[in-house]
Amino acid sequence: MREVEIEPSLYAADFLRLGEQIDGLLRAGARIFHVDVGDGKFIPPVTIGPVVVQAIAPIVHAGGGRLDCHLMVDDPTEQLRLIAASGGDSVTFHVEAVDDPAGVVALGRELGLGVGVAFNPGTDVEQAAAALDGADLALLMSVHPGYSGQKFIPESLERLRRLRALVGPEMLVQVDGGIGDGNVRAVRDAGADLIVAGSAIFHQDDVPGAYAGLVRALA
Repeated sequence: MREVEIEPSLYAADFLRLGEQIDGLLRAGARIFHVDVGDGKFIPPVTIGPVVVQAIAPIVHAGGGRLDCHLMVDDPTEQLRLIAASGGDSVTFHVEAVDDPAGVVALGRELGLGVGVAFNPGTDVEQAAAALDGADLALLMSVHPGYSGQKFIPESLERLRRLRALVGPEMLVQVDGGIGDGNVRAVRDAGADLIVAGSAIFHQDDVPGAYAGLVRALA
């Protein structure tokens, strides 16, 4: 990956034009796509699942991209094998959903997946950092997971700085929720390497142009 990546969140995409929008974003330079997998239990909505991952993986991989799957589910171990078999490249599970984070990380590794650990706005940063052993990345949620289009929680910037200080420079830090051209640079400056954006990209008339605008806002 590059020094910092903007990840388009496919949860916010127009599913009638999903392949077209992915192709346009690949042409604009996007290389990591965020896939929100919700089971209707850990979060209220049922969202994208392995069937969609399998459908889009050939397009993404042919364009040099990767699928980063965010598991907002009660039982992430149930989904890991499905995601791996469907062409997902990495999975991130929620620390709030498991009793044995190290075991889930190890299973993801056995399946050849990159593995991340996510945590919600109400979860203590230090508690989340303690569950990162063996993981590739930490995902700080800057909104409450479940629905696209929420506003960025301002306290997330200070939580992000604390997380970066705890995990050091080698761990990848991802931020998800409420990010647009008005705050993307602040999120980067606070320590994020991977920045997820949904509405700021897909709810615009020019989807590839919106992605490119976020990249410019980082400069």
